[in-house]
Amino acid sequence: MDDCFSGDDDEEYYCSDRDSLNGLENEDSEYDWVPPKGPSTKVITKESLLSAQRGDLRRVMDLLSLREHHARTLLIHHRWDVEKLLAVLVEKGKACLFADAGVPLTEDQDLSFPKQSSSTIMCDICIEELPGHLTTRMDCSHCFCNDCWTEHFVVKINDGQSKRIKCMAHKCNAICDEAVVRDLVRRRHPDLADKFERFLLESYIEDNKMVKWCPSTPHCGNAIRIEEDECCEVECSCGLQFCFSCLSEAHSPCSCLMWELWSKKCRDESETVNWITVHTKPCPKCHKPVEKNGGCNLVSCICGQAFCWLCGGATGRDHTWSNIAGHSCGRYKEDQEQKSERAKRDLYRYMHYHNRYKAHLDSFKLENKLRETIQEKVSVSEEKESALRDFTWVTNGLYRLFRSRRVLLYSYPFAFYMFGEELFKDEMTTEQREIKQHLFEDQQQQLEANVERLSKFLEEPFDEYDEKKVMDVRMHVINLSVVTDTLCRKMYECIENDLLGCLLLGTHNIAPYKSKGIERAAALNAKADESDKCLPLDFGKAEPDRPSGSGSLDDGGRSSRKRARKEGLVGALIDLNVPAGGY
Repeated sequence: MDDCFSGDDDEEYYCSDRDSLNGLENEDSEYDWVPPKGPSTKVITKESLLSAQRGDLRRVMDLLSLREHHARTLLIHHRWDVEKLLAVLVEKGKACLFADAGVPLTEDQDLSFPKQSSSTIMCDICIEELPGHLTTRMDCSHCFCNDCWTEHFVVKINDGQSKRIKCMAHKCNAICDEAVVRDLVRRRHPDLADKFERFLLESYIEDNKMVKWCPSTPHCGNAIRIEEDECCEVECSCGLQFCFSCLSEAHSPCSCLMWELWSKKCRDESETVNWITVHTKPCPKCHKPVEKNGGCNLVSCICGQAFCWLCGGATGRDHTWSNIAGHSCGRYKEDQEQKSERAKRDLYRYMHYHNRYKAHLDSFKLENKLRETIQEKVSVSEEKESALRDFTWVTNGLYRLFRSRRVLLYSYPFAFYMFGEELFKDEMTTEQREIKQHLFEDQQQQLEANVERLSKFLEEPFDEYDEKKVMDVRMHVINLSVVTDTLCRKMYECIENDLLGCLLLGTHNIAPYKSKGIERAAALNAKADESDKCLPLDFGKAEPDRPSGSGSLDDGGRSSRKRARKEGLVGALIDLNVPAGGY
């Protein structure tokens, strides 16, 4: 079976489906869009990363009267979740909060850097007595020579522990001051000190559940920060739309688990194996699959072994029209028949859903051509002397077509798992499954019919029509746009309330439906203090904090998957998107 995800020239299609509902001015009251409260997602760039981190740092510093180093230690320990940090503070108290994170309770003493002793001190690591200016004392009061500290820091950074380097003293859990680490390491290894600095800064992204790198390839250099729900779909400023939870393409109404299973099912050879099970039988000698190409039930493998097609048993080659010499397989074997029938049923079921999924995917790609043709039609229509001068209804109708087609596209993988036995076998009775399936398929069928009607009217040559006929097409497009939007919303409500509402809550959450499409993240205002040190970051998609020698960070380059933009369509920008999933 051909890989259904393979595409010509490995080209990836995607677009933004949120740009084109501005200027929607129609008499229909149902088309009055409620203005959004403002973007709840932010794009963090190289310039704004330091500012984003400073905001959380200052909040903790002001609340607990801490220095920046200790505030960062607390935030890294709690994965930059300020609310969780405050909850631990209220529940367990300051002493427990500090002890768990490795912050010493000595904030009132003068610990300004450099923390050096003025007397001669014996270093307990190298067992040498050294003058005070060659030693350093940490916040936990442990003091060792600078050479030992430096070697300790270098080893920890190379071992991938640069964000939480503990004191060398036995059973001491205090985290070393980052300023001390930076200064001592830089004296001998400037490059390693820069790496340490970079990992501290990028820990805001790597360790923060509310911030994730944009998964664009090549990497655009951006990260996305959300404010509330982790189960959402976002659009980076580079144009890539993705699921924030699993970082794959935007796939609602499929849950992340459903989409992962569907992608794997289409990508690997699971259905090829099913086809082989249904249409071939193994040779009893070499065990290779053999396909029958004639009517006779005595089959020969390429290895020379003859066997009976009915039962798979090895036989001789002598046979008549009615039987094979020395062989009888008239006994019914229920297990083998059931296994074959089950494999055949599973294959046909998968083909049913995959064929419809693929059909909408193909329609999505073909409808990309509508953009240019509609642009030409609008240009021709605007040049005519007509009372109808506003053609935003075409732009909005095209947008709604793309948005609704996406919902239909992903509704088939959802239905495949929702009403199958792989995920919810024990969650519903057969009767309950049939009722839910009929409910969902009725809504799916209504949406499908209206989407196809909308597509038909948008393909009309309205530039050749008279004014009366154009007005008729206009009303059909506007009405169908409203209807498809309503049906999409009702389908999501059905999925969330009637289908998934009582099943495995938290396991199959889906991104909410938004009429205006996936929200594009707004740029985070980069207003770092002038005193803030702007680091020369190689701000690509960060590699994990790992031992040295395993590669450097990639350069942040512009994504090759940029959203296609063209002038026209009465100033509205539409990006024609087919999900980026290896097609």
